[in-house]
Amino acid sequence: MPKLIDSYSVVSSPWISYYKPNPQARLRLFCFPYAGGGTAVFRAWVDRMPKTVEVWPVQLPGRETRLIEKPFNRLSALVRSAAQALLPYLDKPFGFFGHSMGGLISFELARWLRRHHHLEPAHLFVSGSLPPQMPDKSRPTYDLPDEEFMKELRSLNGTPKEVLEHPALMALMLPMLRADFAVCQTYNYVDEPPLGCPLTVFGGLQDETDRASLEPWREQTTVSFSLRMLPGDHFFLHTAGSELRRIIAQELSQETAL
Repeated sequence: MPKLIDSYSVVSSPWISYYKPNPQARLRLFCFPYAGGGTAVFRAWVDRMPKTVEVWPVQLPGRETRLIEKPFNRLSALVRSAAQALLPYLDKPFGFFGHSMGGLISFELARWLRRHHHLEPAHLFVSGSLPPQMPDKSRPTYDLPDEEFMKELRSLNGTPKEVLEHPALMALMLPMLRADFAVCQTYNYVDEPPLGCPLTVFGGLQDETDRASLEPWREQTTVSFSLRMLPGDHFFLHTAGSELRRIIAQELSQETAL
C-alpha cells in the first residue's frame, strides 16, 4: 500500500490543475484529456458534479503550465509516471474518466495500479476510445511531414480553426500533438484478467466508431458494464457535455451511496 498524505493540506503536483478542494466528497474523479487536449476541457466539470464527487483534472506534460516539459510519446512511460504522481492522492475511493487517448490512459493506469498496488478505481469511464484489445488498422500519422500532419488534424475536427491557422501557436503545439498521437498509435495491448470495477463506455452517434465497435469493451470487466451513445462526432464530450456529466453523476451516486 502506498504511503498517503493529507491531500487537503498539500496538492503540489504539476499533474493536478483546476483543483477545487471538497473535504466532504466521498470520491475523487481523475479526468484525462484527449490527444492535444488539456485540463481546460474539464474546468466546467469541477462545479457541475454532485457534492459527493471531487473532480481532479489531470495535466499531462507538454501543455498548459507544463508546456516547457517534454511530452511522453509512449503510453507505458506516461502511465508509470502518472501513477507515481497520483498515488499519494488515492487515500479515498477514486474513479477515472478519459476521452479518446485519455480513455486509453485511464484503462492502463487502472491495470498498473492493480498490478503494483492492488488498487482499482471504484468506477472506470471510457469515452470515444476503441477497445484496447482490438487491433487498430488505421495507418500511423504521428510521423507524417508537417503539411500532411496538419491535414490530418483538420480532418479530425478537434483542433480549433483559429489555432490551426496560427503558425506560431502551431509551432509550439506540433511536438505535443505528435507525441500524443504516438502514444496511441504505438500502443501494444498485453492480455491481462479483466478489471474488477464497473465500466461505463461512451460513444458518439456521428463518430465513425459505432456501437458495435465499442461493445468488446465489455470483456474488460468482471462486473457491471454499460455502453451509452450520445449525440455528436468524436468530440461529443463538448457537444453533449451536459448529458455526459449527468450519466457519470448518476453512476457515481451509486458508488458514493455505499
